[in-house]
Amino acid sequence: MKLTYVLDAALAMRASFLRLRRNVAIGAISIVLSGQIPSAYADPIKVVAFGDSLTAGYLLPQDRGFPAVLERELKMRGRDIIVINGGVSGDTTADGLARLDWTIPEGTAAILLELGANDMLRGLDPSIPRANLRAMLMHLKSRKLPVFLMGMKAQRNFGPAYVTAFDSIYPDLATEFKVPLYGFFLEGVAGDPGLTLQDGLHPNAAGVQKIVSLTAPLVEEFLAKLP
Repeated sequence: MKLTYVLDAALAMRASFLRLRRNVAIGAISIVLSGQIPSAYADPIKVVAFGDSLTAGYLLPQDRGFPAVLERELKMRGRDIIVINGGVSGDTTADGLARLDWTIPEGTAAILLELGANDMLRGLDPSIPRANLRAMLMHLKSRKLPVFLMGMKAQRNFGPAYVTAFDSIYPDLATEFKVPLYGFFLEGVAGDPGLTLQDGLHPNAAGVQKIVSLTAPLVEEFLAKLP
């Protein structure tokens, strides 16, 4: 009697185990076929904020710069993401072009490209940043790296001819390369003493927060379209 009970219990346990293993296997196959990978097993998306002092976070703690604040905001929105700080203070578009490859590591999913302010402040002919940014976009396209272009605008005291030539760089390139454009990186911040450092040019911590509040929804849309 006892032996029969033990055998029955053992058989029941084996049957239960086989059903469990079958269910797990079916679940795994369903996940693969549906293309849904559990987030616990997926790597975070790596995005490089490639630019100058505006992305580097000039005179700000590292966790208050644009890349870090944007990363936190996107994580709050449910994105598993790492935003790498690829900003170098003082860089012109020529400097950015020269370091483009070694700044962008393997495994990068997308680029936020913000350069040109220092070209403008130095009064360089707008044809120079146009050519350099175009070369960068061509190279990133060859690497199959999606780009979100962050635009810049010339200071109005440079005169209407310069302003027109410079300001048109970003929308023209965005159209040519079919990339999303945020028209002016310092939108809502430039000229506001409460949102800029004492130099009146670079965003302070509150200014960075303002930039992120305006750009994050657009960056999120951009990320949603990544292959």
